[in-house]
Amino acid sequence: MTPPARNSEHLRAVAEYRRAKTMARAIQALEEFESLGESISISAICKRAGVSRTWLYGEPELIARAARLTSLPKDQVPNSQRATENSNRTRLEAALARNRELAEENRQLRQQLARALGRLREESRRSGSSPNL
Repeated sequence: MTPPARNSEHLRAVAEYRRAKTMARAIQALEEFESLGESISISAICKRAGVSRTWLYGEPELIARAARLTSLPKDQVPNSQRATENSNRTRLEAALARNRELAEENRQLRQQLARALGRLREESRRSGSSPNL
């Protein structure tokens, strides 16, 4: 019987190679975003680098660099990324209209439920049994 192969050295070498390639992609993505000088999200950095958020958050030096990119002061955020007062107002008005629609739907459903429960109680009184609520 032959002894099992010892692949741990090869596995370690492959893991180190993959980590180095992943680190290089992450650093390159960060450098690209840093050169733009724009505020960007952690998700965008991960997408550009082809890494998971979990992996990035496990690299303290990289996450510190990434955090700086996600927290630029408002005056450094490009106008193209800022919401205007009109767009904010439009979004708020749409949300309020949807809220009114949902409130009306909720009111109608409560009325339907009350009528259904009333019918159920009436039927149980007539039959002399207790309602199954």
